[in-house]
Amino acid sequence: MPPTDASAGTGPGSVPLHPGVARTWDIQGTGDQGAWDEGAGDTASFGDGEDTLDLRLPDEFLAQFAAPRLADGLDDLLDHIPTWGPTPTPVGMFQLVPVRLEHDLPLVRSWMNDPAVAPFWELAGSHNRTESHLRAQIDGDGRSTPCLGMLDGTPMSYWEIYRADLDPLARHYPARPHDTGIHLLIGDAADRGRGLGSALLRAVADLVLDRRPTCARVVAEPDLRNTPSVAAFLSAGFRFAAEVDLPGKRAALMIRDRVLRGLM
Repeated sequence: MPPTDASAGTGPGSVPLHPGVARTWDIQGTGDQGAWDEGAGDTASFGDGEDTLDLRLPDEFLAQFAAPRLADGLDDLLDHIPTWGPTPTPVGMFQLVPVRLEHDLPLVRSWMNDPAVAPFWELAGSHNRTESHLRAQIDGDGRSTPCLGMLDGTPMSYWEIYRADLDPLARHYPARPHDTGIHLLIGDAADRGRGLGSALLRAVADLVLDRRPTCARVVAEPDLRNTPSVAAFLSAGFRFAAEVDLPGKRAALMIRDRVLRGLM
């Protein structure tokens, strides 16, 4: 599971998208402060290391989406991320743009090889390693979409937007239909530790809720040890729901509820 970081080490927080140590896309170096209730209830531990993309969806379920996806080339499982468009944030105009492998691979690979990021995402190394991770999503069934985060037109972060209810994570918390997960990595060290993580997490969570009317909750699972990441999620309006044992890490299950978005 990849991390859920929102900073340099914003690697997969428990990104169930690629194998290896559970990653928590935690927001490292954001400089945000926060706390959580350590007495929150636990969920059952992951008994296996199954990767998100290894979880096969029933053929009859996928058949409902095959025709539309072939017709417009978009990912119906996530309500057409390419059409979501830009959204204003306190730090500038932001937009999620699906990764174009032939164009964006060098940039994403350079971020994954950052020593501050590598321990969380475990995608450092050869060109092929990052490419395989991206291609598995791009050529997959649409439950996960890798994106570049464009701030005022400049690519500065990497995101994975995924269907948490169709992910192995759903076995370890009371998932609801259309729960949507997010993983974040802020690419440049200069962009970390100054509050960008929290601002963009809030903006993207709200974007998901605005563009996916059937989604009632946005979820994430940063490593409990990554306190800056957990703090950034709290600052972004997520609440701490539980501790969850995932492959290679104990995660903080963070949830942003549609019904509470105006209060947090």
